[in-house]
Amino acid sequence: MSHSEASTNPDLSQVLGDVTDLGKKLVGGARLLGEVRDEDVEIGTTPKDEVWRSDKVILYRYRPFVERRLKEPLLIVFSLVGRYTIVDLQEDRSLVRNLLKEGIDVYVIDWGSPSRADRFLTMDDYINDYLDGAVEAIRQRDGVDRVNVLGICEGGTFSLCHAALHPESVQNLILIVTPIDFHARSADEPLGHGFINIWSQNLKPEDVDQLMAAYGNLPGELMGSIFASMTPMRTMLKYNLDLMETAGDKQKLMNFLRMEKWLADRPHHPGEVAKQWIKDLYQENKLIANTFNLGERTVDLKSVTMPVLNVFALDDHIVPSAMTRNLDKHIASREYTELPLSAGHMGIFVSGKSQAILGSSLAQWLLKHQST
Repeated sequence: MSHSEASTNPDLSQVLGDVTDLGKKLVGGARLLGEVRDEDVEIGTTPKDEVWRSDKVILYRYRPFVERRLKEPLLIVFSLVGRYTIVDLQEDRSLVRNLLKEGIDVYVIDWGSPSRADRFLTMDDYINDYLDGAVEAIRQRDGVDRVNVLGICEGGTFSLCHAALHPESVQNLILIVTPIDFHARSADEPLGHGFINIWSQNLKPEDVDQLMAAYGNLPGELMGSIFASMTPMRTMLKYNLDLMETAGDKQKLMNFLRMEKWLADRPHHPGEVAKQWIKDLYQENKLIANTFNLGERTVDLKSVTMPVLNVFALDDHIVPSAMTRNLDKHIASREYTELPLSAGHMGIFVSGKSQAILGSSLAQWLLKHQST
């Protein structure tokens, strides 16, 4: 085809121009990828110090940014199926930094990397030993009677159980995307939401036992595969269309790589805890039935009397909001608030829109409910 023919065909000219632009974009993206080093993709970089340790569990305190405004410190408790670093992914997407800027003293629990040697640890160990031990360490270190606790996902369920068993040590309780009523459903729940519920509730108890017997723990790779299979199209497209979209834009590329680094680092889940999580909670819903036992004690949600802020994501396909909301029906707190956000399960921590709301909202609520 001659140059004159191409120039008289605007559609073909546009296509050729788009192909040329795409080629330049891909070349630029390849160049950027070649320049990226491991240290450029660091996550969880807000300065912190180890202040307590028990077995593989470490308690960190973040170094303050500004003068302290809140009397009681805040402890962040994340899930065992991921790393706490999602709350501090990068400088401009960090719940931790946003809280520090509000004058809140922030601690976080790092559960470590459970191995086969930890397969017999139970939820009693994690809640009444490690979590309560961290709370006591903060109380002694800061000289306070009570600590604010912020639990996320499974860590939120742990925190709720802890608050019910040890209400005297918790000033305020914040729950974010936390499963509570494991059998709750919504009539307008979008297709594909709650797949974890269906998977867990359709396992036979003996299948759960055999899985843990074979592996010792619930493998992190298996959980990663299950989460990826919940959004198959999104999983397939992100490594071509999404990655292509970042080509030539270093900031977008770094955002993408940091999130992928967090997703790839999924620890194993201790076997006995996983058995309790699936059988006692997902299958039998014992927490809501007030029949969930930890050690020799039953978790009675009516013992939760402190102020509670319950944050949930409206587009959460892992923990649909029906599983989280309406906690006030089951607890005795007279100060209960719900904060719905338009985000997904992890998007609530990394989307720019959510970050603009979440940190300041938590800080305002905590300042309003601090001890006098």
